[in-house]
Parts: sequence; C-alpha cells; structure tokens
Amino acid sequence: MPDPRDRRGVRHQLPVILAVGLAAVLTGAQSFAAIGEWVAGQSETALIRLGVGEGGGARRPTESTIRRAFARVDADLLDRVIGAFVWTRTHVVAGRRVIALDGKTVRGARTANAVAPHLVAAFDHATGTVVGQVAVAAKSNEIPAVRDLLACFDLTGVVVTVDAMHTQGETAQAITDGGGDYLFTVKKNQPTLHRACKDLPWDNVPSHRVTTRGHGRRVTRTIKVVTAPTWVHFAGAAQIAQVRRTVTRGGRKSVEVVYLITSADHQSAPPATLAAWVQGHWGIENRLHWVRDVSFDEDRSQVRTGNAPQVMATLRNTAISLFRQAGWTNIAAALRHHAAHPDEAVTCLLTC
Repeated sequence: MPDPRDRRGVRHQLPVILAVGLAAVLTGAQSFAAIGEWVAGQSETALIRLGVGEGGGARRPTESTIRRAFARVDADLLDRVIGAFVWTRTHVVAGRRVIALDGKTVRGARTANAVAPHLVAAFDHATGTVVGQVAVAAKSNEIPAVRDLLACFDLTGVVVTVDAMHTQGETAQAITDGGGDYLFTVKKNQPTLHRACKDLPWDNVPSHRVTTRGHGRRVTRTIKVVTAPTWVHFAGAAQIAQVRRTVTRGGRKSVEVVYLITSADHQSAPPATLAAWVQGHWGIENRLHWVRDVSFDEDRSQVRTGNAPQVMATLRNTAISLFRQAGWTNIAAALRHHAAHPDEAVTCLLTC
C-alpha cells in the first residue's frame, strides 16, 4: 500500500496504522475516538506485536494520526489488497466458488455537501467472508461498479449471484467471458425476459421442494428448472428456473414467485444446487450488511472525512472475515469476547 502522507515527520508506517485500526475494530471500536482509546489502553507488548515502535517510532499512534491516514489512503486499493488475501482462503464447493455481489450505503457518512458513499461488496457463500469491495462512483450506480469489481477476479470456476438490478446482458457477458457462470433474478426491469420466463409451461415441469421451520414460521421452497429455449437471447443462458416461496406464520400464508436465469447447465447445476445458490445469495444481506449495521452500528457512524468511511467499512468487512475464518458464527459474541481479551484480537489479526 502506498503511503499518501508527506514522508517528512512520519513516525508510524502505514501498515502499522492499519494494523492497530483493524485490531481495535476487532474489539468493537466504531470511531476514531474509540480506536485512539484502544491504542492508548494497550500494553507495550501488544503494540510491539503490531509493529508500533519499529523504525524508531516509540510513541503510540494517536487518534488524529489514524484519522488523517485513513482519510487519505487509497481505499479502493486497500479493498483490492485485502480482498486478494481473503480470496485465497475461500472455499471451493463441488468444484466452484459461489460469490454474491450487492451494494450498501454507509448512511452515517452523509454530509451537507456530499452524499453517503455506496459500496458494492463481494461475499463468499461458503465461508461468509468478503473477498472484494468497490465504491460506486459519484453520479453513477451499482451496475458499472459490479462490473468493475468482477474485473478484479479470476472468474474461472466461479458462480456469481446478484439481484435483479444486475440482470444485464453486458454483465452476463463479462462473467462468461471471464470463465465464470452467473445466476440472475429476472424481474420486471427486464420485461420481455420476465414475460417469456413466466409464460413457460411450468405446470408440466417436475419440481424440487424443501421445507424448513424456525423463528415461528414454516418456509417451503419449490424450484422448477428447464433448459433455456433457443429464442431466449441472453448471453450464455443455459437454464431458466421458477422458484416459489411459501411462508406460513401464525396460520397466515404468503406466496412469492421469482424467475432465475443461469449460464450453468443442468449437469453442473441441477435444481437442488440452484436452490442452494439462491438461498445462499441472501447471506450477503443477513451475514454481512445486517452485521455491519447491527453489530458495528455502521449506519450511525460519524466517520465522514475523505476516504475514511470506505476504509472503516473495509476494516469491518475484514473483521467479519477474520472472525469467520477463526470459527466464529456469532459476530456480536466475537466482538464482546475480543473486547474483554484484546490480546486475542492481536493474535487473531496476526495468525489468520
């Protein structure tokens, strides 16, 4: 990572500042004030393990030092570097990596003169880790940002799952050209394709059904899959699926029907596999975005200067990834544990 600061007067190297910031986030720090307090309260031994004092800088990095560095660091490059590291620790399931992409706005970073940054993350279904993130450019939207993020990966053997906004021929082409497969939701933003999917003879198609119970409700998911007809003009389309989701709660029933299109053929993606990919995609909402909002209170963060909001979001993503790699399934519990045992936060950072 290039250091954006003037070399004159630099006391702490950039990797050290990033390391102490991440270690503090692993204990639940949500602001620069909290990070500064965490650094001030740590033992000399713990800080030496993070590199503080190397190169002749014996003093601890202060809140203002960390704030200035985070505001100026190249946030997109930091995301790429950390994402590449986490990518090496993702899982291949049945010969494939399955990656979900979705965006989230860091609402607390909105100011009177600037909109809140909107960040698109890439989330590994199997491990629950974040393998990439990119900021949506000002006056743009998620669609080109997703393509920019996909360009960072070797997509060979990768399945990409996205929501209906990204059911775009150009995105499909980018994924298949890169050697991967896609699973897209088809909604009315693609009216011709949606109508064609809806009009297929689903009554004559055998179904795969799974019922789950929990949280006071019963959910039945039924999926039917057909080979994509030749008249479906969508890049790489191999199969079309209908998913019917029936939820029963307190005696009341609701039914939702959605359609899917995928470039994966029936041999590599039979109905049960497609159903697992569909359900796994929503992990990016409840295992990443929800965790950042609730466990890290991201939407109320007052970090607003320069690139700092994206950098802090990156550190939260990285903390979640490190915890999941270490075997934690409850991130809130992991934060409480490491807040009580800060030396373990340092160990987690240095050994994962």
